[in-house]
Amino acid sequence: MITIPAFAEGNCAVVTGAASGIGLAAAKRLASMGLKVVLADWAQEPLDRAAEEVARIARGGEKSVVAVRTDVSRGDDLRALETLATKTFGPVTVLMNNAGIQPGSSLFGADERWRRILDVNLWGVIQGCQIFAPAMIAAGRPAMIINTGSKQGITTPPGDPAYNVSKAGVKVFTEQLQHELRNTEGARVSAHLLIPGFVFTPLAANGRTEKPAAAWTPEQTIDFMIGELGRGTFYILCPDNDVSRRLDERRIAWAAGDIIENRPPLSRWHPDYAGPFKEAIADL
Repeated sequence: MITIPAFAEGNCAVVTGAASGIGLAAAKRLASMGLKVVLADWAQEPLDRAAEEVARIARGGEKSVVAVRTDVSRGDDLRALETLATKTFGPVTVLMNNAGIQPGSSLFGADERWRRILDVNLWGVIQGCQIFAPAMIAAGRPAMIINTGSKQGITTPPGDPAYNVSKAGVKVFTEQLQHELRNTEGARVSAHLLIPGFVFTPLAANGRTEKPAAAWTPEQTIDFMIGELGRGTFYILCPDNDVSRRLDERRIAWAAGDIIENRPPLSRWHPDYAGPFKEAIADL
């Protein structure tokens, strides 16, 4: 059985984007482990329903679950969330910056759409860490910050560039955060980057009501995440029912190879290199 000190019974966990998908699955899993959970999301009604679901399986029942309407793009909302969580349940030992949006974007699209995606997906993570981490460090307890990234922030496929930019930023920021934490005297806080595969969530459903065979469920993703956290993994690179870790590794290595080999950017999708890329993964 995996033992993670930050997940000790009675500890306080805060999960953003907790009304559905990966965030809700994480909140349920943490509550079932005996943690007191603060759920944060921007829409009140789905958030309240999620909190009721979590309370039904929480070891401490309703008293160990709180829902807080939060727009993670607003620093004031995040400061209020941190204050309420700490006053209600004590020092936060698990922070999962999971809130994210993907309304679609184009390279020369509207500024408003770009700004909203970056404000939620990137600034929500940056501000969440800046606001919560100092108190987590000062508390002196084992603690974890888990930021939800994306494979699209690593291999950056064409299409939806604002989302890719935001998730690439989350990757870089979380790497910098872990470096800072491990070099901060007395800090017992670690940072981790969750990199989901294809997960059937409202964000990825695109109107579908049945889970595609290739997709994992949010619960499978959280099970995998917990296992990797128990091993101290930083890059929690999740497979799914269609893409293996070996294929992900080849894709990531190919993307890095564009720089090393001086190929055109996004060469996987370039007519002169699509064939060589297929050959590079042909044995998988």
